[in-house]
Amino acid sequence: MSQQEFIATGRRKDAVARIRLSAGTGKIKINGRPFEEYFKTTALQNTVLQPLEVAKVVNQYDLAVNATGGGVNGQAGAVRLAVARALTETNAELRGPLKAEGFLTRDPRMKERKKAGQPGARKRFQFSKR
Repeated sequence: MSQQEFIATGRRKDAVARIRLSAGTGKIKINGRPFEEYFKTTALQNTVLQPLEVAKVVNQYDLAVNATGGGVNGQAGAVRLAVARALTETNAELRGPLKAEGFLTRDPRMKERKKAGQPGARKRFQFSKR
């Protein structure tokens, strides 16, 4: 390994993204597919690129991402957190601007588990007095 790699993990809801950030030309691969092909909408693409834009390093790093679980929105948020965490590893001075934008905060919302003897997490069977 001649060049330095930074590894970080990001989570949002049920999605998990593991990322390898290395110096390069701005290539982003997610699960072996090009970034534009994996996140088809520009809103999701912008979500992933936000930390790079705040740090002003858009075409300086290559990203190799492994994203699992959740939906595309959750995965995009997980990738955003992972990118922000990896950038703080590269340069500790970036922590302030990234934290101010909220990119270092994990979204803890997850699906609540189904309770025993009930049809769902919150739903209850109809109450009958008699």
